[in-house]
Amino acid sequence: MIFKQFYLGCLAHASYLIGDTHTRTATIVDPRRDVQIYLDEAATEGLTIRHVFLTHLHADFIAGHLELRDRVGAQIHLGSKASAEYRFVPMADGDVLESGAVRLQALETPGHTPESISIAVFDLDANRSVPYAVLTGDTLFIGDVGRPDLRGSLGWPAETLGRMLYRSLHDKLLALPDDTLVYPAHGAGSLCGKAISKETVSTLGDQRRSNYALQPMSEEAFVALVTADQPDAPAYFTYDAVLNARERPSLDSVLELELKPLLLARLLELSAAGAQILDVREPAEFAQGHLRGSVNIGLGGQYATWAGTLLSHDQPIVIVASPGREQEAATRLGRIGFDNVAGYLAGGMQSVETRPDLMSYTRQIDAGSLATRLADAHPPVVLDVRTPHEWEVDHIEGAKNVPLSRLPASLNDLPRDRDLVVHCAGGYRSSIAISLLQQSGFTALTELAGGISAWNLASA
Repeated sequence: MIFKQFYLGCLAHASYLIGDTHTRTATIVDPRRDVQIYLDEAATEGLTIRHVFLTHLHADFIAGHLELRDRVGAQIHLGSKASAEYRFVPMADGDVLESGAVRLQALETPGHTPESISIAVFDLDANRSVPYAVLTGDTLFIGDVGRPDLRGSLGWPAETLGRMLYRSLHDKLLALPDDTLVYPAHGAGSLCGKAISKETVSTLGDQRRSNYALQPMSEEAFVALVTADQPDAPAYFTYDAVLNARERPSLDSVLELELKPLLLARLLELSAAGAQILDVREPAEFAQGHLRGSVNIGLGGQYATWAGTLLSHDQPIVIVASPGREQEAATRLGRIGFDNVAGYLAGGMQSVETRPDLMSYTRQIDAGSLATRLADAHPPVVLDVRTPHEWEVDHIEGAKNVPLSRLPASLNDLPRDRDLVVHCAGGYRSSIAISLLQQSGFTALTELAGGISAWNLASA
């Protein structure tokens, strides 16, 4: 058996290739939408991809099952409770796909979603009765379990799914041997859980001992625990969950249409008609000069997640990028199903050098200077855009906490007649926040350089 994990850090997403050296065939589990990485690995190993499994209809990214079907004829497998527009093989509890020395056995594990399955992986050359690993999708993470509150808008109450999750964990997954390797679909940073570890593999025994949600408790206590204090779910999650069940264009065909250079005049026309101008450069570059009205979501951070949280998939997007990074920007939007890119600014910001009238800038202040200003008779309002949990750990005294994900809905709660000093942990989210505030007409804006980290260092 050949077993390989692929980890995509920007989406905290894990996918898998499971190959058989006897039949030279392979199965891909929970693939991302840009599937060339799996084709390359299969070619390196001398394998042909025959099957693709989704452990569930993912909410946080668009899976590459249709791309693998169209590129190599892979047969799609979903849980038997799934409903989709495309043809798939329904996998009920106990159903098996066997090829040479590899056996994949479906375990129905609803809870995160009603159609969720886990996949027990057997290496038959090593042991025909005990699984080598279990691919748990979003049912069981390292250090956490899948949240049951993401299907509310589709008619599934969190309590109902929470009870399903409890039974799936205790009746199905915890019934496996302790030395079974646990491979989930996500790691730290994913919003599909609230306390996911940075580790990407563990054993069932280790999780039984250390995972807070697997400790002995009643079903009622478990449901209360896993439905409390979950992070805000981005609006695009429901959109992606639905899109993963639909027939849709392939990523390659979408990018072929999207990757076209636009002159500045055309960008301005699109902007006037409602297009979203997305500047994907790093915060430091954005601060030094950017198109008025553009939103900064840098490629160096959780770009796709924040784009899906703050942008609309219904309105066109025009990308402003450093030359050569346009395809990366569009591809990463395509991973979450944002196929609404109208093009990119030809030449990047160099094409705006002769139009200072179109430019905006970000004023910055260092921690020492901010401390002095806060002691004034008329101090600025400090706006902290970190999460409530980060705020509880430490914050600048007197600061106002509005998490970035809630900022667009909270603009009317912010003063327009006082200076606002915006900060996050280090500068990524505060740059996004500054761009949103500028877009909404706020003018008295300053960014705390280095964020709370710089403040704490200066205060030490």
